[in-house]
Amino acid sequence: MNPRNHAQVAVITGAATGLGAAIARHLAQKQVKLALLDIDEKGLQKIKKELPEDCAIHTVDVTDENQVRKTVQKVESHFGSIDILINSAGITGQTNIQSHQVQEEDLQRVFDINFKGSWLMSKYILPGMIQRDYGRILHIASIAGKEGNAGMLAYSASKAAVIGMTKVQGKEYAETGITVNALAPAVIRTDMVAKLPQEQVTYMTDKIPMKRCGTLDELANMAGFIVSPENSFATGFCFDLSGGRATY
Repeated sequence: MNPRNHAQVAVITGAATGLGAAIARHLAQKQVKLALLDIDEKGLQKIKKELPEDCAIHTVDVTDENQVRKTVQKVESHFGSIDILINSAGITGQTNIQSHQVQEEDLQRVFDINFKGSWLMSKYILPGMIQRDYGRILHIASIAGKEGNAGMLAYSASKAAVIGMTKVQGKEYAETGITVNALAPAVIRTDMVAKLPQEQVTYMTDKIPMKRCGTLDELANMAGFIVSPENSFATGFCFDLSGGRATY
């Protein structure tokens, strides 16, 4: 399939705010048709007003396999196909605590949203991509998944799992016309980061050689390239967006 012969269709999770919303705005400018998913119905309604009329929104809990399966079916039925999947839904969970203070319930919730949700979305979207011999999947990971952030065990470990999944899927589908990559930002100025304790944010930004947070525009621009038809030879890779913190 030549992806340039038709308008691209992208599914973005966690699209109501933050990274997901920024990527949605960017792709809309590239004439990509959008299906935006989030558990925040009001947030989805708000972002939809900024985007083309054909943008579809779906309120869904990405940790619920039945909801994910039905939502993917609705999107495929509406648009005919899905070319791009961007897994941006994520939470930090409890932060600024040491590992022995982590509660099992919080650990499980963070893993369910950050890792399981990304896996479920890819599980149900990949078969259509395989059938069409084309697809772009981007899992939003984190520098915490590469290096580990003290005080953020659940988040760091869940994002490390996302990176591991990316490497596996990149190899599994390398001969199908599908690329699977991850993006590991350092601190990006979002509402989620704004809610973190200041000492946690300071700990993270102090490790960045540029000594600043990344911007949503910088992230959206890189994400847009990763899921574009032009990025056809990079797969199973974790792209860096860390202001020099990670150079490997």
